[in-house]
Amino acid sequence: MENKQIEAVAQSIRALSMDAIQQCNSGHPGLPLGSADIGAVLYSEFMKINPEVSNWIDRDRFVLSAGHGSMLLYSLLHLSGFKLSLEDLKNFRRLNSKTPGHPEYGHTDGVEATTGPLGAGISNSVGMAIAETMLAEKFNTKEHKIIDHYTYTLAGDGCMMEGISYEAASLAGHLGLGKLIILFDSNKITIEGATSLATSENVTKRFEAAGWQTLSGNGNDIDSVKQLISEAKNETSKPTLIELKTTIGFGSPNRAGTSGIHGSPLGDEEIKKTREALGIPVDSDFYVNPLATELFAEKKSEWSKTYSKWTEMFESWANKNPELKAQWDKFFTDDYNLDSIKMPDFKIGDKIATRKSGGSVLNAFAKEIPNLIGGSADLTPSTNTGLTDMGNYSKDNRGGRNINFGIREHAMGGIMNGLALHGIRSFGSTFLVFSDYMRPTLRLAALMNIGSIFIFTHDSIFVGEDGPTHQPIEQVESLRSIPNLTLLRPADAQECSAAYKMALKNRTSPTVIILSRQNLEIFQKEENWEENYNKGAYIAYEPKKSIDSVILATGSEVTMAIEAAKKSDKSVRVVSVSSRKLFTSQNSDFKEKLIPVNANIVTAEAGITSGWEGLATTPENSVGINSFGLSGTGESVAQKLGFTVDNLLNRL
Repeated sequence: MENKQIEAVAQSIRALSMDAIQQCNSGHPGLPLGSADIGAVLYSEFMKINPEVSNWIDRDRFVLSAGHGSMLLYSLLHLSGFKLSLEDLKNFRRLNSKTPGHPEYGHTDGVEATTGPLGAGISNSVGMAIAETMLAEKFNTKEHKIIDHYTYTLAGDGCMMEGISYEAASLAGHLGLGKLIILFDSNKITIEGATSLATSENVTKRFEAAGWQTLSGNGNDIDSVKQLISEAKNETSKPTLIELKTTIGFGSPNRAGTSGIHGSPLGDEEIKKTREALGIPVDSDFYVNPLATELFAEKKSEWSKTYSKWTEMFESWANKNPELKAQWDKFFTDDYNLDSIKMPDFKIGDKIATRKSGGSVLNAFAKEIPNLIGGSADLTPSTNTGLTDMGNYSKDNRGGRNINFGIREHAMGGIMNGLALHGIRSFGSTFLVFSDYMRPTLRLAALMNIGSIFIFTHDSIFVGEDGPTHQPIEQVESLRSIPNLTLLRPADAQECSAAYKMALKNRTSPTVIILSRQNLEIFQKEENWEENYNKGAYIAYEPKKSIDSVILATGSEVTMAIEAAKKSDKSVRVVSVSSRKLFTSQNSDFKEKLIPVNANIVTAEAGITSGWEGLATTPENSVGINSFGLSGTGESVAQKLGFTVDNLLNRL
């Protein structure tokens, strides 16, 4: 494309962005004005997409890690022909609009990831780039490259300061992700002022040390941006960081280059002056340069032809490779027929830690589900999440299904989400207490309605001698509080099978599976227990007489509750609560079948009691742990803290 056309696109981005932000009197004009040339070059010259088929598997991905600059993305999506109208831009940040303040996946056509927390988009992009290499390795042939695309992300100075960017970049460099390109909008400004207030590091040297190709140039010069992205694409053995030096708020005569333009509208007078400076008709609101419209009309035809050629190639590939096509269909199916997959034979009375039984279950499913891929934050021997005989993913083995995330919990969560956004059934594991390191990624998974599976082991004070730094107390309840997230804490090995099955069936929200370090006895269950387990709770122990009390318990506390019920001189039912959120959402008939009206209700969980008081008959009937743990054997710590069968008995 000619530079004057690309300049027209950049001009249109700036016009649309400052007007949309001014109209709603809210938003961040600094980045869209400063990075308009970058976005214009990327979409005019490099992006392989088809707005008519926005979910095309072999499209290039663009992730706006600096999500506050959303009007840059929305302007590009509108101009390039995605389902985003000018009216949608005019409704920027308004209730029920397609243009929320920060980009939201699944809400706006063409948005690849929900971003806003700075740096998260970088980790998502790493996950997407990993997925591209996996799919290419699995399905491409010498004759047909059906998977061959790039992942771009635009990140700002704030993204680079966040720890998640360090973690994700370190792993990406190690893995040699040659089709990952970060466009670093380096304007040296943050909300408080110049970046020199808080940092003096050389970001490009940091990335270079992590194994990246690093390039640098003028982000407000179209020829420079073109040349740098072309150079980045020529390097296929390592990812590339392009530092594009820009002026925040480019074109604003009085506010460009200042922190004040980062997050507040320009105002009518400054917009008028900015229009004059940029050659935009002064009286034209939401101006789109006709040359930009002309350019994207040409691009639409070009993208359509590219997509048609790809579909022809895909059909040829499918005809010549029927076995690969069958694998493709299985890889991307939503129906795994999970109930037909043979599970390990767990026998009543056996004692096994749920982290170990969970590993056996995970492997059983992985043998039949080819896109079940993941790893741990350097804890595979402890969390038991290694996939046997399925190889470790690396730059030398793109077909490996075990990802060594390293001790990078936050990046692991973001990468898992990126994998999920690319069609992988991703999982990741660490100790429950370290879920705090990655909590923002669970929240984002829930916001995006994606089925990432988070596996957290060593779930209570029964971790033992490692002491309070490694003994979760508040984590379970904290994770439960995240909307649109299902938390499951299996009570034994059989419940593990049911929990993983639930997680794998759930494609529209993340699932947390919480597992024990200590052995738990497999207990006898009613015949159709799994049906109610899937609804959030089922009867784990039933007395022979009419019921006096009901103990609601989760995880390792179910066997503790059964022991208390058997010892009690009262008639006590034990209910295993697989998911309190699911259980409380059921109708009253279902709940009353498990908890008879007027029964004394006791709850038991090895964590804070917050959240359980609403179910227990009295606050005192919530048996839990509301203080930090201690270093000692799990049993001795429980005794010291009063978390015992005897304490349960006293509540019955």
